Amino acid sequence: MIFSLRRRQLVRGTGAAMAAACAAPRLLPAAPSPSMPWPNRPVRLIVVYPPGGVSDGMARMLAEPLAQLLGVPVLIENRAGAGGSIGMDALGRAVPDGCTLAFSAISPITLHPLVAHVAYDPLRAFAPVASVMRTPVLVVGTPAFAGRNFEELIALARSQPRAVRWATSGVATIGHMVLAQVRMQSRTAITHIPYAGGGPQLNDALSGQFEVLSTNVAAQQLQYIGEGRLQALAVGSPSRIEALPRVPTLAELGYERANRDSLFGIFAPARTPAPVLQRLNALINQVLRSATVQARLRSAYNLPVGGGIEDLAHEVAADRRRNRALVSGDRSQFD
Repeated sequence: MIFSLRRRQLVRGTGAAMAAACAAPRLLPAAPSPSMPWPNRPVRLIVVYPPGGVSDGMARMLAEPLAQLLGVPVLIENRAGAGGSIGMDALGRAVPDGCTLAFSAISPITLHPLVAHVAYDPLRAFAPVASVMRTPVLVVGTPAFAGRNFEELIALARSQPRAVRWATSGVATIGHMVLAQVRMQSRTAITHIPYAGGGPQLNDALSGQFEVLSTNVAAQQLQYIGEGRLQALAVGSPSRIEALPRVPTLAELGYERANRDSLFGIFAPARTPAPVLQRLNALINQVLRSATVQARLRSAYNLPVGGGIEDLAHEVAADRRRNRALVSGDRSQFD
């Protein structure tokens, strides 16, 4: 589908005209003059997920110290929908002057364009800035699921095709990737329930609107699991996580290819000047090295990453290759 976007300007403070010039997208953006000082206006950070989710919280946590280092406000703008593709399209149309960035998982670049039409060129529209964090993926049973473990979930799906409803935070997200891999390997017909993001699906999970969901690990989900309101069935991670030592990884359950976590990073529009990208990369790495930021990330079971621009570019290219191989195997699993 083709996304029709309503463009918005983010204007704050007395420098309204300058902020609008930074935020207003152009169909064919022009690169700024090399002599233009940077940053001389607020920086817009597009979060491609809804407010209230783990991604939104982490982006807001990064924005404050980054603003202090830049010397200008970093303004959060949530542009959720279509698995992050709406927000990334807004980024690709922005002026490439370092005043517009996006916080996103890499899936809107490496997976979504392989299974749905997007309005941007994933190979040419964006410039990687820095990796931020890796987040394990939880497979969680809701009050609508009466089983006790992942094996019973698969048994239910086999005995009652399409009866099991599995929610994710959107088409072509990492949670959807986990579902697709499980469906292919188990040869089950599981109904996909895509949401616009992690926050809305959690509310419906608690009320049993579906049987299972795949979601990024976050303190709130872990709290509900501890209270018995949700049931942890499996985790996508290289190893079991400390908070849930009895919950097996998907690899342990025999679903090695479904054993995926989420890589989140900061991206800029293509043609953003290289010195700006390098400066942003250095500042983001400085923020990530902060003991406070490290502690907050790890307390939510996110692994701080960091590294150079080329490191994120390598991860994006490798993930795209893996996803292309998966999608070419059985595209029907990505409905």
